[in-house]
Amino acid sequence: MLTFEQLATVINGVLVQFVQPLPVVHLLTDSRKLSQPAGTLFFAIKGKYNDGHQYLEQLYVQGVRQFVIEQGRAEDLRCSYPDANILQVQNALEALQALAAWHRAQFHIPVVGITGSNGKTIVKEWLAQLLSPDELVVKSPRSYNSQLGVPLSVWQLEPNHTLAIFEAGISQPGEMQKLQLIIQPTIGIFTNIGSAHNEGFSSLQQKVEEKLKLFSGVELLFYCSDYQEIHGAVEKQSIKTFTWGRNRKDADLFINSITTAGHETIVVYTYQGNTQRVSIPFTDDASIENALHCLAFLSQRGVSLAVMQDRLDKLQPIAMRLEMKEAINGCYLIDDTYNNDLGGLAIALGLLANQPRRGKRTVILSDLLESGLAEEKLYSKVAELVQAHSVERLIAIGLVISKYKSLFGLPAEFHPSTGEFLQHFSADDFRNEVILVKGARVFEFEKIVHAFQQKVHGTVLEVNLDALVHNLNYYRSRLNPGTKLMVMVKAFAYGSGSFEVANLLQFHRVDYLAVAYADEGVTLREHGITLPIMVMNPSPDSFAKIKQYNLEPEIYSLELLQALLQTAEAGAKYKIHLKLDTGMHRLGFVEEDFDALFDLLQDYPQVQVTSAFSHLAGADEALHNDFSQQQIATFRSMATEMEARLGYKVIKHILNSAGIVRFPEHQLDMARLGIGLYGVEASGSEQEALRSVSILKTTVSQVKSIKQGDTVGYSRKGIAATDMTIATIAIGYADGYDRRFSNGIGEVLINGHRCPVIGNVCMDMCMVDVTDLDVKAGDEVILFGPQLTLVELAQRIGTIPYELLTNVSTRVKRVFYAQ
Repeated sequence: MLTFEQLATVINGVLVQFVQPLPVVHLLTDSRKLSQPAGTLFFAIKGKYNDGHQYLEQLYVQGVRQFVIEQGRAEDLRCSYPDANILQVQNALEALQALAAWHRAQFHIPVVGITGSNGKTIVKEWLAQLLSPDELVVKSPRSYNSQLGVPLSVWQLEPNHTLAIFEAGISQPGEMQKLQLIIQPTIGIFTNIGSAHNEGFSSLQQKVEEKLKLFSGVELLFYCSDYQEIHGAVEKQSIKTFTWGRNRKDADLFINSITTAGHETIVVYTYQGNTQRVSIPFTDDASIENALHCLAFLSQRGVSLAVMQDRLDKLQPIAMRLEMKEAINGCYLIDDTYNNDLGGLAIALGLLANQPRRGKRTVILSDLLESGLAEEKLYSKVAELVQAHSVERLIAIGLVISKYKSLFGLPAEFHPSTGEFLQHFSADDFRNEVILVKGARVFEFEKIVHAFQQKVHGTVLEVNLDALVHNLNYYRSRLNPGTKLMVMVKAFAYGSGSFEVANLLQFHRVDYLAVAYADEGVTLREHGITLPIMVMNPSPDSFAKIKQYNLEPEIYSLELLQALLQTAEAGAKYKIHLKLDTGMHRLGFVEEDFDALFDLLQDYPQVQVTSAFSHLAGADEALHNDFSQQQIATFRSMATEMEARLGYKVIKHILNSAGIVRFPEHQLDMARLGIGLYGVEASGSEQEALRSVSILKTTVSQVKSIKQGDTVGYSRKGIAATDMTIATIAIGYADGYDRRFSNGIGEVLINGHRCPVIGNVCMDMCMVDVTDLDVKAGDEVILFGPQLTLVELAQRIGTIPYELLTNVSTRVKRVFYAQ
């Protein structure tokens, strides 16, 4: 095991302080994910939006004693952290990568490196499943394929492993060489090439060439020769290959035919002169392609057709996302039935530990399969992880984990099977708990998830938390390093769900949240949100709650300020935000109010003005540029006078989402992010830079045929011009699907096809035209999402995306997920 003393040689750093010979066991790059301080080595990485050096003191207090840093005077560091081992390097991320590369070099086993535009994670997971009867496999957890994720994946390598599978993703030139040095693959898989991350490359050819750098030095490269860009680039390399495909007869594994039959796909292929037939338990194109990569890999390894078919039959769709949702009796469910290995368990437990919701932390956990570790060692590690993440209740399911009850020093119950647990399941045994459900596929934990879910209306709004983070980072990239960010979570976070969004924003360390009313802020506080929260529409009767829950009111009139001052206690401190009216003429102080305003504030020194702000009336449209510039100039002038009268500086902010994009030179001290976070670029000029956050889904309730001339719906507004087929779908205007979408104005997506609304939208349902389409009851229906955008739908009915988002009813269940 590597010691800190040896670390300086491995990553070429300067030893600032060496106090004690500690082992390096756990690598940490995010202070929020600390679970086991003993043996942890923290890399203080400087990122775009955060600097790890800010968290050294916090981690030291929590027990971490090993640090790799980039900056700081040696004398100051020794004084502040007298018991710590400290190594100074030029670049902490590169030091982490160098350590992982060194660790990889200690192992002489086959290592599979996977890259491509799509399918990397699925192919990795399926290969690991298919090869697990023969090998002890270590693999990247989830989609850990970045400059940071790859070294953390490779660090998992242990002496017992016989095969490693790591995926690598890049977004710009120069990145893959670094990942190649870390992974050092002996076998390569190039899944495909497409448009993902195109913006980072000058051409598709350049992207292929950059990705190919992962495979310099591999003994064998697998790829589909039907991708001409890949095939042409590989032919220029001196790499031994194994190809498969349908278009080139010289492919090592030639696909003769692909036929879909029911719920399976029949593949007839020729390999080494023999024509064979295999079935794949999927029918969609992406899954078929991913499975064919695995078929090629197994064929080259010499796995017999009978064994291969048996293993392929057991493949399951990979739930590529971790979901969070409301559950029974005030519980909150983290659904991670994706797989169950040590790496994935650690990630899921980290998410559980970072949930600020009040209530007991419970874990429902199955046996861990194919870990390659001796059972007692494996479950000792599991027990350490569970205890380190402050789990208060464990429900363990499986014959193997049940043998090691004595290792878990916390309240626990053990069940031999999922069925046995469900036989004894009682909803009354679970109240106000945050419950992580983490199980291997064979344990069918989806049945447990179903038992916990609230019985609510089947229409759901899916919220992609990864897309939210992408959009947050996009706007952060438009701000100067010192500019603070306030994010709007008013109106139920624009319909997306206040707590979940606020929790994500708190995790990503935004500076402020803003809500419309005090009750919204109270709810966030009760769910553990500790960020500063501005209340934009306080009322005099809410000031007691505002004070009780440490909220900060927006003050926009003398009357409102006087009402606050009447409640202000002499010894207490009050933070307020002053709204200035610079031309919106909705709320706010004008210059004529200043004498009375500052006379009042002078008499109440316990009331501190934290910020002053105004709102741009037309920042999203170029035709209002002159007016926007006038507003900004007026605000600057008013803020200067205000600070002079107050005698201290305040945070100044005027830019909203559109303003961040269109007037970046006026960032001042803080900017406010609203609709942009949720995937709508208000000015329209940068929409492609954002990701769609929400998908509104429902299901088909019934399909029926009607005759020409028949009418559909209330008031007989829908008239069949010909014989047609219609589908009734389970959503209406009570769910937030606007009645203006009636009579062909609106369209929905069913099985990838656009289907126009026929007749009037009803309260709880509506009808759509599915003539000539293969649609049945239970099929999924998308009301809006990436392929049917809020922007397009808003234009259809003459409104704005804000309205469509915020109108989604609270009876529509929110499901939050992360990839």
